[in-house]
Amino acid sequence: MTSQSQFRPQAPVALTSEEWAKDYNEIKELGGKNSTKRSARQTEDARFWLITGPQSTEPIVRQIVSAKKLDLIDCARLMALTAIAAADAGIAVMDAKYHYNFWRPVTAIRNGDIDDNAATERDAIWQPIDNTPMHPEYPCAHCIISKAVATAVELAFGTAEIPEIAMSSPTAPGITHQWTNVRAYADEVAYSRIWAGFHYRFSVGVGQDMGRRIGEYVANNIMQPASRPLRGDQN
Repeated sequence: MTSQSQFRPQAPVALTSEEWAKDYNEIKELGGKNSTKRSARQTEDARFWLITGPQSTEPIVRQIVSAKKLDLIDCARLMALTAIAAADAGIAVMDAKYHYNFWRPVTAIRNGDIDDNAATERDAIWQPIDNTPMHPEYPCAHCIISKAVATAVELAFGTAEIPEIAMSSPTAPGITHQWTNVRAYADEVAYSRIWAGFHYRFSVGVGQDMGRRIGEYVANNIMQPASRPLRGDQN
């Protein structure tokens, strides 16, 4: 990136808006630790993607490299592109988080009586499914990083489709998730943050948009092939 604020988004929604009330009540109902509205699969996804950082992205890229049978140079390039995309996404999202300093659901819902919105009722003992990450809410970091990596992969190969890949998670022992589409992978990561009670829907959408734009920027500007696209098995 040219600066940490290059992809900084617009401010989060106004607390007096209908969208705020809608997303507040959605996460209050679905993201609570003891929610009875969240489906079994939503609960599974929420716990699965408590895993964050490189251990949540690099296994995906390694499996794609192996399945595509990339040669050494193309393998190194793809690994570098996705690493740069993830790093830039992390820088951009922290810039935005600390610029806007927006409150997490656990704080907002316990203080729903001070947001000047009559449609948001307070729940003083509300808790998310697990411990809330200790940095501001807006936008969603897991969303932006997974989308940036997925977009870099997609643009490198010219398609969202990938050989089937599988991943397990230390935060959901005994469970394996599979994908044949990088967008499906990124969407699962993103929406799991609503089910976990960590991020509002508007923050998820903004995070994914930032991730897509950062992934595109990296894929189109960094380490461009001298004379050829990525080789390997394109089937």
